[in-house]
Amino acid sequence: MKVWDTAKLGLVLMLYAAAACVGLAFVYTGTRDTIEERSRLDLEAALKELFPGADGFEDISGAMAGPDGGTGFEKEYAVSRGGNLIGAAIQASGGSYGGPITVLVGIKTEGRISRVRIMSHSDTPGLGANAASPSYYVDKESRTTFYGQFTDKAVNDPFEPKNDVIAITASTITSRAVSRIVKTAGEAAARWLAANATGAGE
Repeated sequence: MKVWDTAKLGLVLMLYAAAACVGLAFVYTGTRDTIEERSRLDLEAALKELFPGADGFEDISGAMAGPDGGTGFEKEYAVSRGGNLIGAAIQASGGSYGGPITVLVGIKTEGRISRVRIMSHSDTPGLGANAASPSYYVDKESRTTFYGQFTDKAVNDPFEPKNDVIAITASTITSRAVSRIVKTAGEAAARWLAANATGAGE
């Protein structure tokens, strides 16, 4: 009798587990398209934030190669206005203190950073997470955010925290990770733009 009771309990638990798996599969299938659409809209908004005057973002992923083995390029875009190439944007990722950090970098045809946006990260709240915070200022007087300090920076600058980049307090690893990603993306885009740009800069 006890053997049968144990077997019956096991069978019931197995059926519950199977039902839970089926339910999760349905939930995933039902929300996947919504999540993907949300990600697409977020990326589109971020690209327009990097280049407010642009009216064209052509996906050219695979056209650029970065020399830094620690940085991977996920998406690459040729940015245009009125049919003229005015820059490029690269969504790149690399290792940081809490795991991967993804940064969207805009580069103008003259070899300067247009803007930078932190897309995702896993760094410590109140420390490394300040890299993406719009209310954390590395220069309080000018109200410059950590990512905001890269705007209009030349891609051939050193990009070294505590040198030409103001580091996040107590978060040197995050500061270095973002700086490395921005410089790697900037240099790769600048090379591609030098070979392909025919229009005027932004």
